[in-house]
Amino acid sequence: MEYRINGPFTKEKFEDLKAGDTVLLTGTVYTARDAAHKRMVEMLEKGETLPFDIKNAVIYYVGPTPEKPGNPIGSAGPTTSYRMDAYAPTLLDLGETGMIGKGQRSQEVKEAVLRNGAVYFAAIGGAGALMAQRVETAEIIAFDDLGAEAVRRLQVKDFPVTVVLDSHGGDLYQEGRAAYLESRK
Repeated sequence: MEYRINGPFTKEKFEDLKAGDTVLLTGTVYTARDAAHKRMVEMLEKGETLPFDIKNAVIYYVGPTPEKPGNPIGSAGPTTSYRMDAYAPTLLDLGETGMIGKGQRSQEVKEAVLRNGAVYFAAIGGAGALMAQRVETAEIIAFDDLGAEAVRRLQVKDFPVTVVLDSHGGDLYQEGRAAYLESRK
């Protein structure tokens, strides 16, 4: 199935999604990679407030290149998600509803997605220029010293993603592999 979903990105808006569905997201998405995730979890451990409201947030694992004049962002392709696996369950338990990246996730992340009714989306690896075209605005909101890995608030329109882990336990990487192997018999 194909869906168009406008923010805010609540669990209810994601509950009908199944692994393999394609989605066009429109609304606010935050960027953060491993260094920013580490800092955010350290902030939480110290009792500090995160730089954005994690409830109903979607985080895109990206470190964009510098923007060209007139563009809100440079090339913005996804980074490998497993680097955030140590931090993702904490943020999911606090209300994060979606993650965007590429690659498989740990069992702990899968359990946190299921436990919290969240979704893990894959973006198109190697298509950073295409992804950047879907970003209308980009603003650094935290950790400016991290450069490309600073936390940004993006306004996206029709941002193309595919559901990899759904809130019901579906896993596109497992299901796709099984379907392929079955087709080869």
